Amino acid sequence: MTADRPHDHGIGTDDSAPPGAETTTVAARPADGSGGPGGGILGRAHRALTLGIISVVSLVAFEASAVNTAMPVAARALDGIGLYAFGFSAFFTASLFAMALAGEWSDRRGPLGPLFTGIAAFGAGLLVAGAAGSMGMFIAGRGVQGVGGGLVVVSLYVVVGRAYPERLRPSIMASFSAAWVVPVIVGPLVAGTVTEHLGWRWVFLAIPALILLPLAVMLPALRALPRDRTGPPGGVRQVLGSRRCLLALAVAVGACLVQYAGQHPSWSALLPAAAGLALLAPTLVRLLPRGTFRAARGLPTVVLLRGLSAGALVAAESFIPLMLVTQRGLSATLAGLSLTGGGLTWALGSYVQSRPRLEPYRERLMGLGLVLLAVAIALVPLALVDGVPAAVVAAAWTVGGFGMGLNISSGGVLLLKLSRPEEAGSNSASLQMADALGNVTFVGVGGVLFVAFGGGSIATHASAAAGAAGQPAAFVAVFATMAVVALLGAGAACRLK
Repeated sequence: MTADRPHDHGIGTDDSAPPGAETTTVAARPADGSGGPGGGILGRAHRALTLGIISVVSLVAFEASAVNTAMPVAARALDGIGLYAFGFSAFFTASLFAMALAGEWSDRRGPLGPLFTGIAAFGAGLLVAGAAGSMGMFIAGRGVQGVGGGLVVVSLYVVVGRAYPERLRPSIMASFSAAWVVPVIVGPLVAGTVTEHLGWRWVFLAIPALILLPLAVMLPALRALPRDRTGPPGGVRQVLGSRRCLLALAVAVGACLVQYAGQHPSWSALLPAAAGLALLAPTLVRLLPRGTFRAARGLPTVVLLRGLSAGALVAAESFIPLMLVTQRGLSATLAGLSLTGGGLTWALGSYVQSRPRLEPYRERLMGLGLVLLAVAIALVPLALVDGVPAAVVAAAWTVGGFGMGLNISSGGVLLLKLSRPEEAGSNSASLQMADALGNVTFVGVGGVLFVAFGGGSIATHASAAAGAAGQPAAFVAVFATMAVVALLGAGAACRLK
């Protein structure tokens, strides 16, 4: 879930990994946590739970990379190119609400309920999407997946807080990052091969079977978790009626209405557009720190830049495989592999920004990261020019990944530096909420632009040659807009101090 980051429960994060991966802001320790008494995260007391958690995170990471690869083929097969962006935004929108729901549910009732509900919903959503006979049903399945993903990721963080002593949390959180490396490399290759030889549906239908193993490994350890409840008591009605859940629900509904209106440009769409904006405007202001949308100096700008960078990246990344498949005739496998380098250089950028001698330049690193992201996104549409090799996309994305590693990781460090200890948890939650909101907003904007510039008319079953004569302007509009968003963020970086 690239972009799916959990509501924080007092565990600070420095966001030094690719989207969906989380790490703590505490200095790194050995992976086995052997630096302290009583065994590490792979010691007898924690081994089963650790392996189960790593398996679940790896599964989510594999699904995220696999879906990017299979989505263009699925959208064409279901005659749904015009609704392509909804396949992504449905996931992000649903996960935004689920994050808030999981936070309240875990505080009141413990993490096991939302964790198992989330795993079940995630698997059910995959099955619905894989069996979909129309793009509408496919989008509904992706929404169910999003609910499951949001519940799972937040619940896992609560499990970590309850099951591991403080000295081991840096190690288990570092394992979250490590769990993303192999899926980012292998996911596109496996998904592309399955899509080409067995069909895109099997990318979705096969993953639920993989859920059973981590569940079986974790179950005994999860049952042994302490059942104390530190939050306010309450049942389902109190959880769903909490302020944060209601605000998140309003944002999700508002985003859906605005995206629907954008995809159906007509006078009749004005009503849902107005209703969506009426829901979004007041709720977004309440969910994020005061001054975020006017780039107030310090913390609000950190949060704003997180939303701009994550949203621009995910929106551009969502359309890259579709462009390469429909405009350049690449296979789903090669199109997905074009994104792999970005995941690897993301980790490199995160490592570079962590060097002590660069600490005085933290604000500049955030701005530089956004400039590199803007350059990378601007280079992508060069692949639409005859004579330019499609490999330019892979090269550009390695630049963008490095920029994101500099930006996102530095933002996490700055957030905690600018937060009082008693505010670190709530401010971290705002940062993650901005991530999700950025994904929802800019993927939706990308979808609107794509349809407005004729992308919906790309032939669904066209040959590679016919696809190359499709609607390049639709892709240029998306990438140019996201490059501008990244540049605006780079300009706003001067407000970090």
